[in-house]
Amino acid sequence: MGLYLDFDFLNVDHENLALKQGRILISEPLLPDTYFKRSVVLLTEYSDKGAVGFVLNKTIQMPLTELLADFPDFKANIGIGGPVEKDTIHFLHTLGEAIPNSVHVVDDIYWGGDFDDLKEFISLGIVNSSQVRFFLGYSGWSPSQLEDEIKGNAWLVTKIDSSKIMLANKGFWKKTLDKLGEKYKVWSNIPENPTMN
Repeated sequence: MGLYLDFDFLNVDHENLALKQGRILISEPLLPDTYFKRSVVLLTEYSDKGAVGFVLNKTIQMPLTELLADFPDFKANIGIGGPVEKDTIHFLHTLGEAIPNSVHVVDDIYWGGDFDDLKEFISLGIVNSSQVRFFLGYSGWSPSQLEDEIKGNAWLVTKIDSSKIMLANKGFWKKTLDKLGEKYKVWSNIPENPTMN
């Protein structure tokens, strides 16, 4: 006979920050979605029309030239940005207004801009791999969809030091939760498959 605890470990008593561009979404530990399972997402756009973001910690090992045949040889961090338009390529960068038509997201992080200018800077060796990240597809939410998911405890909304955005990798989900304090270590230490103990 089991002992019932008066505690819902997925509904940790947290204070979500307000949703806005530049915030980070951290998925709850048992979210079953293939794209969002144990993911950290940067919101690059947020309004009453919906939200757009990129999964930061799901990278793939593939040369950029396999995706873009006419692109210069460049050792780049390529991620799976999300389930929407998986046949499109997007990029985040720290080059600011040097890339025309970029969208300022937060601190020194920018989204998109003139792809030909980026390509030229890479060809000239002006840009290094720590200044740009590429993504296949993106994450998108229709109006009120993300708010409903947060009410259902699918996401924790927080912020991180923007320098970590360009460095995020496979272990980023756990590291980010661990830095949020003791109560989130419950989340970060739950096995991916709780039945495999």
